[in-house]
Amino acid sequence: MSVLEVRPPNAPTLRTSTADHHIGVHRIFCVGQNYADHVAEMGGDAKADPPIFFMKPNSAVVQSGATIPFPPATENLHHEVELVVVLKTGGTDITADDALSHVYGYAVGNDLTRRDIQTAVKSKGLPWDMAKGFDNSAVIGTVHPVAEVGHPTTGAVTCSVDGQSRQSGDLTQMIWSVPEIIATLSTLVTLQAGDIIMTGTPAGVGPIARGQTCLCEIAGLSNASVTFEA
Repeated sequence: MSVLEVRPPNAPTLRTSTADHHIGVHRIFCVGQNYADHVAEMGGDAKADPPIFFMKPNSAVVQSGATIPFPPATENLHHEVELVVVLKTGGTDITADDALSHVYGYAVGNDLTRRDIQTAVKSKGLPWDMAKGFDNSAVIGTVHPVAEVGHPTTGAVTCSVDGQSRQSGDLTQMIWSVPEIIATLSTLVTLQAGDIIMTGTPAGVGPIARGQTCLCEIAGLSNASVTFEA
């Protein structure tokens, strides 16, 4: 009989807007450089630098409303408000026309970033893993099923820290749409149920300090908030 010698932790879950219903998180894919104004504020050119993909481990998930430790190894932690797509099915080489049929629902997310680490590794052409994929770096709000909210393509995307407005954009500013993101990503990996995609952030990213609360909002969806221990 086969014996499992080492058992990894169970997959984290996300709340849905349906009482007592949850989503198991398989993988977290992220899209970088998907809003032209954010590309510009980071010193890039949206025409020359198309959107890119990177990942976070599913252990990075934090439920909205949590109070968490300030991350180690950074003195320049940044917020990034994002639309989150939750997949119910997957596949390879999914067409843009068929992409939305694989979506369970949507949520608001905060792609927390150790910007000092990211800046240092980018200057050397090195991977971003430790700038993006650290503990508690994916704050995710309540997931709303497609049957409830449809497929959002327009709406205010905002972020504030201790009530001070930081980011203000709109879903219409996304360079790659959700169908395009799913279709493109499915040419690179086999997408699966429970995969979530953080779709990029508008301009205005900035620092969060110890003791502060960061609130991310997208019109029509529940917010994603997180407070950092002092």
